[in-house]
Amino acid sequence: MKAWCLFLLMCAMVGKALANSILIPMDDKQSNHLKAYGVAYWVLKEDLEVDWLLNYRGGSFMTKYTSNIERECRLRGVSYEVISDATVNSLVKSITHPDVNMDVVKLQKAAKIVVYSPIKISNATFEDTDAVLLVLKYAEIPFEIVYDEEILKGDLAKYDWLHLHHEDFTGQFGRNRRRMTLDDIQAQENIAKKFGYKKVSHLKLDVARTIKGFCAGGGYLFAMCSGAESFDVALAAEGIDIVGSVFDGDGIDPQAQSKLDFSKTLAFENFKLELNDDEYRGGMSFSNINSSAGQGWGSDEGSGFFSLFDFSAKWDVIPAMLVQNHTSQIKEFFGQTTAFNKKTVKPSVLVMGQSKSSDRYIYGEVGRGQFTFYGGHDPEGQRGFHRMPTDLNLHSHSPGYRLILNNVLFPSAKKKKRKT
Repeated sequence: MKAWCLFLLMCAMVGKALANSILIPMDDKQSNHLKAYGVAYWVLKEDLEVDWLLNYRGGSFMTKYTSNIERECRLRGVSYEVISDATVNSLVKSITHPDVNMDVVKLQKAAKIVVYSPIKISNATFEDTDAVLLVLKYAEIPFEIVYDEEILKGDLAKYDWLHLHHEDFTGQFGRNRRRMTLDDIQAQENIAKKFGYKKVSHLKLDVARTIKGFCAGGGYLFAMCSGAESFDVALAAEGIDIVGSVFDGDGIDPQAQSKLDFSKTLAFENFKLELNDDEYRGGMSFSNINSSAGQGWGSDEGSGFFSLFDFSAKWDVIPAMLVQNHTSQIKEFFGQTTAFNKKTVKPSVLVMGQSKSSDRYIYGEVGRGQFTFYGGHDPEGQRGFHRMPTDLNLHSHSPGYRLILNNVLFPSAKKKKRKT
């Protein structure tokens, strides 16, 4: 009897060795969509390759079978299928057929990921709700943290992928005292003083310019919410005082709006600043880039859905990767910058997701690098700043969070330029 059991076990092991591939489905059959990305990243960290099957079962992953990968899927609660070489060959043949809107993209190396966040130097309690930090931790994808000092010292050269937390790059501390604690503000002022800047706004401008250089040099930039909006506002306002006296002790340049230089921005142009020489009480927007500017935090949308565009997996490979999902309808969510005013998005920028009134998810290229801006604060969050971080155990199938993780894996792809 023991010999027979041993024989069956050996047959099972041989069967898996011959099966040769693991398919991680990303359709409704997946038990944990978010952790599946973590498994894909883990495989890349092991110096193995992953095939990203664009538009096949929600953007599934496939890799050569190893017992370690199978164990990792089980440990993380990720659904998988063990398939034979014959099945793989048939699957690849059907996906790459010229008449089918699918393709296989090879992921070859795990990107070195870094998050720009004030948690590096202060308590920054607001930042424990940062969606990217939450999902990287949940998916068990390793990352490092930098803030202004590391940026100015040139540390970005060590990394491939950078996320900007919901920063205020204009030096107005979020345009509202609720946004940052006194400790957070003091920490930024201390860095400015250490590096010889008279104002925090001058410090933040140099940080923004350095980040733009990182992107233009071949890095990948991902920003959400006010991080995206204030980044471009700061770049356009280089050399112009747009900071109210309540924040820096002197007044705003009365000609500030007319002096903006939109050629310096990444994604936005022709926007109008929200200028006020006192603390801004009517809302928290920096400009009308924010589709809810002047209406209060997240007041124009958030009760409906926005749609992802359908791109050609064979011809528009980059956006096709970035919109992979098990649904094309994403629940709207709020933020200091909830969504992007369509009239302010540059023609050179590709819109990948939009609602009736605004653009929500956009992609662009600068120099040798790329960037994605995503409106809103937390894809599964509620209105308001003072709340607990989202428990992703309750949202393991979140299509809004999947968009973030698409961006995390994107730099690992063998590069193909957009053709349209």
